[in-house]
Amino acid sequence: MKVYIYCLTEGTDALPNSLRGIAGAAVRWIDTGCFSSVVSDFAGEAVLVNRENALAHAAVVQSVFKQTTPLPFRFGTLVTEPKLNSYLTARRETLQRKLEQVRGCVEMSVKIVWNRNWTDESLHKDVQEKPGTAFLHEKRRQLMGSEARAAEARRIAVWLEDKTGEMVREKRIDTNPTEKLLLAAAYLVERGAVEQYRVRLKEAREEKPELHFLVSGPWPPYSFANIDLEFKSQFGVS
Repeated sequence: MKVYIYCLTEGTDALPNSLRGIAGAAVRWIDTGCFSSVVSDFAGEAVLVNRENALAHAAVVQSVFKQTTPLPFRFGTLVTEPKLNSYLTARRETLQRKLEQVRGCVEMSVKIVWNRNWTDESLHKDVQEKPGTAFLHEKRRQLMGSEARAAEARRIAVWLEDKTGEMVREKRIDTNPTEKLLLAAAYLVERGAVEQYRVRLKEAREEKPELHFLVSGPWPPYSFANIDLEFKSQFGVS
């Protein structure tokens, strides 16, 4: 029998009796002293990826998140209970530091889209070019456009940090996530500062109407946990 892991926490507060996890299983705690893991028993070898299971995972983590700030595992992490206990014991100090890092905080997400042409128009040629020359010119245009886009993304990231920096404990920023997405950021914000953060973000949006903001949160701090990756690397679990 394996257990499905939802998250780690610093406490063992009561969970709703009606709360059910993956495959409708009851959710329980595994207490290791300094922190606890939230799990449910699972009889199979792999978790089916579907909407029902994804919602069940999110509901358990969200229930804990209402009471405290957990370190969430990504969807689908299964392991035997002895291996889980071995991991928690071996990584105790690291996990305690991670829990301290996120304590009392939430994750706020910001994505910025800027629909503009990033290729260098100065490189367009009105004269007929040989196929090989035209290909090289096009590649150069694309490269210069990509460099300009990356530079602008970095500039906007600094500008956004200047607007909200004092309310942000930690940040994760990707300044080149996709062709259309200029910037994707996750901010770790103290719960008591969320409304002030939203006000500052609203002011920033009004300051730059040419940017399209996709804002969400508060969420459990998935972007700041990373414990499932090191866990899978250490034990090779599913």
